[in-house]
Amino acid sequence: MKNSTALALVAACAIALPAHAEFTLDARFTDADGDMIADIPSDPADLVDPDTLIFAYTPVEDPAVYAEVWQGFLDHMAEVTGKRVQFFPVQSNAAQIEAMRAGRLHVAGFNTGSNPLAVACAGFRPFAMMAAEDGSFGYEMEIITYPDSGIDSVEAIAGNQMAFTSETSNSGFKAPSAILSAEFGIVAGEDFEPVFSGAHDNSILGVANRDYPAAAIANSVMGRMIERDVVSADQFVTIYKSQTFPTTGYGTAHNLVPELQEAIREAFFSFDWEGSALAEEFGRAGESQFIPITFQEDWAVIRTIDEATGVVYECN
Repeated sequence: MKNSTALALVAACAIALPAHAEFTLDARFTDADGDMIADIPSDPADLVDPDTLIFAYTPVEDPAVYAEVWQGFLDHMAEVTGKRVQFFPVQSNAAQIEAMRAGRLHVAGFNTGSNPLAVACAGFRPFAMMAAEDGSFGYEMEIITYPDSGIDSVEAIAGNQMAFTSETSNSGFKAPSAILSAEFGIVAGEDFEPVFSGAHDNSILGVANRDYPAAAIANSVMGRMIERDVVSADQFVTIYKSQTFPTTGYGTAHNLVPELQEAIREAFFSFDWEGSALAEEFGRAGESQFIPITFQEDWAVIRTIDEATGVVYECN
């Protein structure tokens, strides 16, 4: 990626492009067991046991909608943990990561692409992901346009404008950038004009309203928006669909007391989806449960994309 706009400071962590990339944790964290996430501190003085747990879901176009969607789950978490639980709306991946890094966020769902940054720089410990009843999970990155846009192939993006979401997003930036360059020889800033919408919802709405001629998005988000009648399928044409990627990863800040971290895990895996607002919203994409995951195994494909594009996380 030669485009200078791809280089951004995110949550005090710089995304740089060295000759070789290797995933490492910030020096503030340890990884004695080699699982690629921060260890829980061994010194009791470094642990926190807040009266109120702050939860944030990955940035969306209308956080108020998702505050309602998550409320039943947060009530369940409060019952299991014995803590008050508060929903924290975030406007960007950077704000979400910085909140956990600064100790203001305790439980979160980080999107696919920002998971490595959250793990490396904020001490995020992911352990769960949404999945279908049969245990299958994931989504695809799609490059979409609108009918009669004049863009009938990936190659036709050249000379036009294309919307990404944010520099930390896998399907909204990193994967399409790598694919456009490696498979089609098209580079943002050289062959087309990149713009950043801030969220998948914004990119999808931008294409639907013909503000963006093309956009890279997560098809799971588009599917939910179509099901909610926010947009309609006939407003879009897909010109590229990727392999399947893992979806939002859920977990805790590394320095919560161990007993609380275990209780939070229990809340995720004991939640009854049937009849819940989560089931109504995420069931549109076929998701109906939380399943255990590991960052080391399930995010290997994302770290490979980062390595292929030379991304490394430098935490200040």
